[in-house]
Amino acid sequence: MKNFLTYYLFLVLCIPFVGSAQGYSMPMGQRYEKVRFQLVNNLIIIPVSVNGTELSFILDSGVSSPILFNLSDQDSVQINNVSEIRIKGLGQGEPIDALSSNGNVFELKSVVNRSQPLYVVMDRGLNFSPSLGIPIHGIIGYDLFKDFIVDINYVKKIIKFHDPRFYRHRKGRQEESLALTVFKKKAYINGTVYLNERGQVPVKLLLDTGSSDAIWLFEDEDLGIPDKNYDDFLGIGLSGQVFGKRTMVNRLSIGGFILKDAKAAFPSKESFNNIKNLGDRNGSIGGEMLKRFNIVFDYPNNKIVLRKNKNFNTPFQYNMSGIDLQHNGVRYISESIADSRGVVQKEGKSFGDVQILFENRTRISLVPEIIVSGIRAGSPADEAGLKAGDIILSVNGKSIHRYKLQEVMQMLNEKDGKKIKVRIARRQNNLLFSFVLKHMFK
Repeated sequence: MKNFLTYYLFLVLCIPFVGSAQGYSMPMGQRYEKVRFQLVNNLIIIPVSVNGTELSFILDSGVSSPILFNLSDQDSVQINNVSEIRIKGLGQGEPIDALSSNGNVFELKSVVNRSQPLYVVMDRGLNFSPSLGIPIHGIIGYDLFKDFIVDINYVKKIIKFHDPRFYRHRKGRQEESLALTVFKKKAYINGTVYLNERGQVPVKLLLDTGSSDAIWLFEDEDLGIPDKNYDDFLGIGLSGQVFGKRTMVNRLSIGGFILKDAKAAFPSKESFNNIKNLGDRNGSIGGEMLKRFNIVFDYPNNKIVLRKNKNFNTPFQYNMSGIDLQHNGVRYISESIADSRGVVQKEGKSFGDVQILFENRTRISLVPEIIVSGIRAGSPADEAGLKAGDIILSVNGKSIHRYKLQEVMQMLNEKDGKKIKVRIARRQNNLLFSFVLKHMFK
């Protein structure tokens, strides 16, 4: 398993912003800017400087205006022209407190906006860093897409922001240009879903790079939930947790591209209580589907170019263990080593970065603590006896502190029928659990 999905980030603002952004631009004569990104859990993570402070943002085509959160680990972030507001979005909770701010300077290398509106969420519970394993401070979307031709290469992990005045598309193999509808700062594409019971259904889908799922569909008289499904936690929205049915559809066609046995979810209707008008939209298409293409988003000309890449036939990833994980601070471990002296300080950003080396050949390290954040009822892990709050120590004999969070998730969901042994800490006791991975739709 090369990727595993823990949270599906689907954030939608439902209130207008007073005032408008000046817009993004590059130095005169510059044709494009190239930016490298991290692909974590099917999400695009880019570095953005906000009023001189560098932060990490999810590039989210499903969000209207930038949102900041999780700023506790920053010494100082200047936010200009602030007023208090309430905002709402997906989830079963109430609207949340936030700040509205205007006149901020956003910089992405040479791409600059000197009058960027933004929201700041004050609720510390809205924090995606623990579930993704790296610091995340916000999301940004429409304001970047509207000012450039945005060329995303999911394989090379490079984005090119092209000045529309100079951009000339070079047509490549295995690509198709399709119509794009941009309405109320969001982009939509048409497709067809093939369900087992009801045949083919035309759908209008939100293009959402800020969702790490494959497809979300809204149940109605035409789009019925397939018989093979199970209850699942789908993620976190601005207004709380999102639950629904996890399932699979026979095919999804977009233009001439056909994806078979496509992973899908039907979020519960309660999750959309704060979204008053979905219009003629039937769902959304997220990162696990979009990463199968290299994509040119052309908002100015209302089109999108999809180029099939090497991820196109990659199997869709399911949570076969039933375990969700997240970081939960740090913990100490001791290890025997061949030779050691002194104190070592690791470089780079991490959740735990100190090692103390003793001459008696024991190393004490401060490492990330990874815990079980949720267990799906009836899953192999649930039946084996694992519980939310358990601290993961090892998977199949491998000490997990040596691996990134998403790598641990891969170990726990490698392939159907694989036996998994998980050693955990629970109330000062070390326990070993065994279970066999089960693909729910095979």
